[in-house]
Amino acid sequence: MTYNNRGVKITIDHWINIDPTSFSKNGHSLLSTTDASPLKPEEVYKQLQYSYPKFFKMDALCKWAWLGAEALLTGDKGTVYDGVDKKKIAVVLFTAHGCLDVDKRYKETMSTIPSPALFVYTLSNIMLGEICIRHGFKGEQTCLVQEQFDKEELAFWVNEMIVNRGMDACLCGWVDATSYQQDVRMFWVKKDGDGLIFSSAAMQ
Repeated sequence: MTYNNRGVKITIDHWINIDPTSFSKNGHSLLSTTDASPLKPEEVYKQLQYSYPKFFKMDALCKWAWLGAEALLTGDKGTVYDGVDKKKIAVVLFTAHGCLDVDKRYKETMSTIPSPALFVYTLSNIMLGEICIRHGFKGEQTCLVQEQFDKEELAFWVNEMIVNRGMDACLCGWVDATSYQQDVRMFWVKKDGDGLIFSSAAMQ
């Protein structure tokens, strides 16, 4: 995959990493567990003292995407997108399992009465919708299902959004979650930002 940023400065200003036992922002630990049980989204939500009642209606994929975005985008001094036109903030997320867990649960309900509460989460891109509703983003959106995190592909799409589609910033990354594990790597990428120069190699 190749791309050309045409001389536009694009930077990674903040990033989030979440695995079964740790939750970190910009390389600094926010939460971790030392026992055998993995982090649970509801426990992370409680410990980070978030307040968003709709969170508890979400499926696992949306919960981890929401938690990653919330930690990535907000801080003591406001949001990272202060001053950025929300119509020019893109969201690009990749996933492997997508909403497979919900698909299985929804199929089970079809033998009696299909569950509307589950049906709404049978599309992988609903996690983008939950984030955009929470933060009011109205820019371009892309959700791709892949077997593994392809940084070159993600770099292509972020460059496409900022260089060719007029976006000023992009929330991007990899969000994969099942009932037993999670792997989240999210980045706040900005045109003319102050962070690391954006590239596939810079995404850890």
